[in-house]
Amino acid sequence: MGFGDLKSPAGLQVLNDYLADKSYIEGYVPSQADVAVFEAVSSPPPADLCHALRWYNHIKSYEKEKASLPGVKKALGKYGPADVEDTTGSGATDSKDDDDIDLFGSDDEEESEEAKRLREERLAQYESKKAKTKLVPVGYGIKKLQIQCVVEDDKVGTDMLEEQITAFEDYVQSMDVAAFNKI
Repeated sequence: MGFGDLKSPAGLQVLNDYLADKSYIEGYVPSQADVAVFEAVSSPPPADLCHALRWYNHIKSYEKEKASLPGVKKALGKYGPADVEDTTGSGATDSKDDDDIDLFGSDDEEESEEAKRLREERLAQYESKKAKTKLVPVGYGIKKLQIQCVVEDDKVGTDMLEEQITAFEDYVQSMDVAAFNKI
């Protein structure tokens, strides 16, 4: 993983290709990953590497806020595409760290009895709350469903909405409009 030597044209080309569909090195906001790669680029990329140049100028605008950007700065070799060899030597990987990560959880770890009881209790509370909110009993086993909605009249008319609801003939006997909020 890595961009290679970012002072060479080949490394800058890899950076440009990587940024073709991304705004930042990691995530959706500028972070310490962008700062680390920015510091490795010695000067603005040439104009023909438009994605790298756009990114460079954008990160350069955060000159005063670089220390306050989120994230933790890692070695330069930790950033970038996975299929490029890191020739800078700064991104040596440690296979022991990879073995410590258990992404899906182990089967030998059992959930404690207290955690099971708490989870079941919360599920029961959620189900009882959910059951009380929608159906209101009318009488003789008949229930009505109350729905609140805001209708933007230019996009969906109230008549159109009423037609869609009454189309479920097996489940809907009639429909009363208590109030519509229209925008």
